[in-house]
Amino acid sequence: MTQPRTRRDAFRIAGWSAAGLALAACGVEGKKAAPPKADAVKDFWSKQTKHGHVVFANWPEYMPEDQAPLKKFQQQTGISYEYKEVIQENAEFFGKADPVLRAGQPLGYDIVVMTNGIQLQHMIELGYVVPLDHSQIPNFLANAGDKYKDRSYDPGNVYTMPYTSGVTGIAYNTRYVKDDIKSIESLFDPKYKGRVGMMNDAQEIGNFGMIALGIDPEKSTEADWKKAGEKLKAQRDAGIVRKYYDQSYIDAVSKGDVWISMAWSGDVFQRQLAGEPVKFVVPEEGGTIWTDNMLIPKGAANPVDALMLMDYLYQPAIAAELDEFIQFVTPVPGVQDLLREKAGTAKGEAKKALEQMVDSPTMFPSEADYAKLRNYTKLTTAQEQVFNPIFQSITQA
Repeated sequence: MTQPRTRRDAFRIAGWSAAGLALAACGVEGKKAAPPKADAVKDFWSKQTKHGHVVFANWPEYMPEDQAPLKKFQQQTGISYEYKEVIQENAEFFGKADPVLRAGQPLGYDIVVMTNGIQLQHMIELGYVVPLDHSQIPNFLANAGDKYKDRSYDPGNVYTMPYTSGVTGIAYNTRYVKDDIKSIESLFDPKYKGRVGMMNDAQEIGNFGMIALGIDPEKSTEADWKKAGEKLKAQRDAGIVRKYYDQSYIDAVSKGDVWISMAWSGDVFQRQLAGEPVKFVVPEEGGTIWTDNMLIPKGAANPVDALMLMDYLYQPAIAAELDEFIQFVTPVPGVQDLLREKAGTAKGEAKKALEQMVDSPTMFPSEADYAKLRNYTKLTTAQEQVFNPIFQSITQA
């Protein structure tokens, strides 16, 4: 519970590695699917039956090692499961899935977890995702937080159900930074010259460049991207940035190689549990919220079983079990009270860790923090060709 774990390795968030871009590009020129009609959705689900098996494809370390939540599901429903940690990065996964789904073939998975962003957008637009039957997801409807029932990338949860979320904000090492960091401008402050870490992910760094200028990324234009690029280029040229990082930023902050850096909330919290002198803050100007989402891919062999499992994970007790292990932001608000109750009866290190979780804004952001969080820029295929070079020219120079 108190050992640092890594979940989101290099380029995982949006898949902007060179290989990822090449793979993603191969699948975005298909004909876009029309939004599903209610009658068609109802007709599809009326023909589906429970088969007693489900195949769940997820990211590494997103399920307790003993798979207790899945075992309980099997015991209660009689549905057996296969759990596969096969998703390492969004673009890589999409690059492999696209030709299979385009050919009308099944992926072999009934549930897939993907982060919101370009590849998930393509999956939906190309008709690769099965619309959900909301009459079969009572736990989700009853227990999901309002913020997770109507995400901008999937209004009304037509296709997806959040699995876990995280926040991109600022981390700093309190051994070296004595100021109470509040502003995103701290990342641009000459007093930290050569000690600032920035992410090498185009969407992440692009978001922060725009947020620093008071621009909402979801409402941004090409002119806004260029302005953000200019601000980030000036930061780089002034020698303020030590390095543009992948997941390794968190080690750099912990060791003091950089004193302040863009950061993912879960990484920082895990270091805090381990007793390291790192602090996380959502800048007053805003930060980025991202969400890993469960979906049912087109051609799934067991859609009813998949939907049953997806909804099962929204029972508060099960969601609490998941979040205690994952340590990111749960879509089920009731988890906080359940973990608080568990902390009340726990002892020793377990009690201390649970109390840290319950009180951590990285796991349970405040309403004030949520109000400051922004989503990624929504891009068409043509816009990607403009957006990417602006920010890659900075991080790869």
